[in-house]
Amino acid sequence: MDKFELKERYTLEDYRALIHFLRGPEGCPWDRVQTHESIRRNLLEEAYEAAHAIDTGDKENLREELGDVLMQVLLHADMEAEAGNFDLDDVADAACKKLVFRHPHVFGDTAAADPAEALSRWDAQKRAEKGQKTVADAMVSVPENLPALWRAEKILKKAAAVGFAWPDPSWTLVKLREETEELAQGMAAGDADNIAEEIGDVLFCAVNAARMLGVDPEAALHRCCEKFTRRFAYMEAETQKDGKTIRDLSLPEMEKCYQEARMCLEGKDEQLYLDKMPKE
Repeated sequence: MDKFELKERYTLEDYRALIHFLRGPEGCPWDRVQTHESIRRNLLEEAYEAAHAIDTGDKENLREELGDVLMQVLLHADMEAEAGNFDLDDVADAACKKLVFRHPHVFGDTAAADPAEALSRWDAQKRAEKGQKTVADAMVSVPENLPALWRAEKILKKAAAVGFAWPDPSWTLVKLREETEELAQGMAAGDADNIAEEIGDVLFCAVNAARMLGVDPEAALHRCCEKFTRRFAYMEAETQKDGKTIRDLSLPEMEKCYQEARMCLEGKDEQLYLDKMPKE
C-alpha cells in the first residue's frame, strides 16, 4: 500500500488508514504479528484507563484514552478485514442496526415517557434480539469475564426485575448476618470448600445491598482500597519517624497505629499520602 500521508490534523478515516498501514509490509514488525489474543488485555486496560480519566475529570487525558480505546477497536477490525471476515464498516453497520432495533420508542411506534421506561423497552428489545425466553437465559448471558462484583450486580438486577428481591434494603443486613454466621461455622469446621462458598455468599449479599441502595459495588470497593492505602501510608510514615518499620510492631500496636491514622486523616487531604508513594 502507499505510504501513510503525514498531516497537521487527522480524521477518523486517517486513523483507520494508519492502523492498516502499521500492520502492513511497510509498517511496524510488532503491529504485524499481533492477534486478537495477544492484545486482548490491552483492550481491557485501555478501557479502565479511560474510566479513570472520567473519574478524575481530566478531559485532556480522557481524549487521549478514548483514542487508545479506539485504537484497539481499529486493530481488531483490521485483523478481521485481513482474514476476509468483516471490516470496520461491517462493525458500524451492525452497531447502528442494533441501536435502531433497541430504540423502538425513537424509531418505532412505541413511546417512552421517561428514562426508566426507555431502559425497560431497551431491555425488552435486547431479550428479543438475543432470543432470551427466560430470566435464567438473561442471567447466563452476563459475561463470565466481567469483574465479579459487576456480574453479581447484573444478575441480581435481572432477578429483581421480575420481583425476586427483598422489599427493603434493611433485609439484606439480616441475610448478610446469616451468611457471615454460616461462614463462621465453615471456619470452625475447617472446611475449605465450604469457606470459599460462604465467602462468595457474603460478597453476593453485600452486592445485593449495594444494588438496593444505588451504590456501584465495584466503585465502592475501589474507594475502600484507596482509603485503606491512605491510612496505611500515614501509619507507615508515622512509624518511620520513630526509626521503626511496620514489621517491628506487634499486631495490637499496628491496630492502635491504624486507628490513629484513621482519626488523624478524617477531614484532611488524605490524597497527600498517596501522592507521595512511588508508582508502579
